[in-house]
Amino acid sequence: MFNAVRVRHFENMQYPEPIAKLIDSYTKLPGIGPKTATRLAFYTLGMNEEDVQDFSKALISAKTDLTFCSICGNITATDTDPCVICRDQSRDQSTVFVVENSRDVMAMENTRDYHGLYHVLNGVISPSAGTGPEDINLPSLIRRLSEHEEIKEVIVGTNANAEGEATAMYLARLLKPAGIEVTRLAHGLAVGSDIDYADELTLIKAVQGRTKL
Repeated sequence: MFNAVRVRHFENMQYPEPIAKLIDSYTKLPGIGPKTATRLAFYTLGMNEEDVQDFSKALISAKTDLTFCSICGNITATDTDPCVICRDQSRDQSTVFVVENSRDVMAMENTRDYHGLYHVLNGVISPSAGTGPEDINLPSLIRRLSEHEEIKEVIVGTNANAEGEATAMYLARLLKPAGIEVTRLAHGLAVGSDIDYADELTLIKAVQGRTKL
């Protein structure tokens, strides 16, 4: 019965507590302001009850049924650790692609052109934000490389911004003395862009044209 409701914004208007809480919840999402949150909340009211139940279950499941892979740091189901990529012995075990987050893994996998392993930092080094090497998934990468001599190359796929470049240079200085080849994605990626927003052809060219650090 709510399908035809048109949302109008009234200053100082007080919504019933359930809808007010829903609006407040939507505003916690990135890029969602009060007006958009209000529209989303009223749209939710007009949804089929079964769809709303599925939506709420999906939100809860995303928080309770996912974990980080104990090897690479990528997201994986709680009952699938290590993740399917780390378990796949048919992949190139000599190359590790280091990325900032799990979305970057999905973006690279969609190209179907890279067949090595991954390591997800789940962050970047950012002095301005107070984030150092110990605050991201970097110590586990060092342990992984020391335990697996078959790894010969580390491809650094951090984003082409100040924090990404700082992280890439830190990795290069850290790993080169160990005799591991450290390469950087070629800048077919525009400066300031994120991997997960790039098209597949751009990603393929970036991997093929990677350079040594």
